Amino acid sequence: MNPPNGTSGPPHPLQGARILSIALNLPGPAALARCRDWGARCAKLEPPPPEGRVSADPMAIYCPPAYAELHAGIRMLHADLKSLAGQEVLHRELSSTDVLITSFRPSALRRLGLDWQALHARHPALSLVRIVGAPGSAAEAPGHDLTYQAEAGLLPHGTALPPTLHADMAGALLAGEAVLRALLQQQATGEGSEHEVALSAAAQWLALPRTWGLTQASGDVGGAHAGYRVYACIDGRVAVAALEPHFMARLCAAVGLEASADPRAEPTHTALERFFQQRRRADLDVWARAEDVPLHTME
Repeated sequence: MNPPNGTSGPPHPLQGARILSIALNLPGPAALARCRDWGARCAKLEPPPPEGRVSADPMAIYCPPAYAELHAGIRMLHADLKSLAGQEVLHRELSSTDVLITSFRPSALRRLGLDWQALHARHPALSLVRIVGAPGSAAEAPGHDLTYQAEAGLLPHGTALPPTLHADMAGALLAGEAVLRALLQQQATGEGSEHEVALSAAAQWLALPRTWGLTQASGDVGGAHAGYRVYACIDGRVAVAALEPHFMARLCAAVGLEASADPRAEPTHTALERFFQQRRRADLDVWARAEDVPLHTME
């Protein structure tokens, strides 16, 4: 298979691997798109679309651009898995598939005859990557990205929504990782394997820096360190990430402080606040490039 998007270069790590997904919404399609970008031959089986719609996947309704991007280059199939004809389509595909990605609850997989025991008996070389909301017996509980982020302590204060779907996207990455593990195990043993990816566990993984205290208000990357903060400037904001001593020394020099100034002390914070408040974004961009300071300005 040629590299995706017409690019040239060495073979992709999953070139030749055959991945089939029956997962709807975001995590499954995002994981499949990663496999596509790594060179795998990817297919997705969806229920037949309702009349007047291009897809039965809810994402095609609530975000058509995302659906289009994630499914570009994916071979699309349609079948009703609750019907005998649909099951025949699915198992015909599975007979030449390396990894199946699902996002159904375990009880739904059992009703469709797609639980691991049944799948492994029928397709011994096939691996299964199950994307679920929560691990183990909790996989039957309803949930979504928002509830998993809330459980992990990742939501902003008040009623503001998070800026992105951390649990879904992290879950997609972990599902891609599970595909790699499954293929390596299959290569070593000739047997398929089962892998569970829980979105709540993905959110908990992303929340570890907060759990450790790194991103708490008392942590160096939570606001306690003056060189790692967001400051106001004349025409916007500036994100500064001068955490290392040599970067902080350049900041201190710019504001007239000694290189040894305590980055956690109030005078250091005050001096940097005044420095940025008196400058425009364009000037700060030029200064940061000249001084080699990690900085990004924003409107």
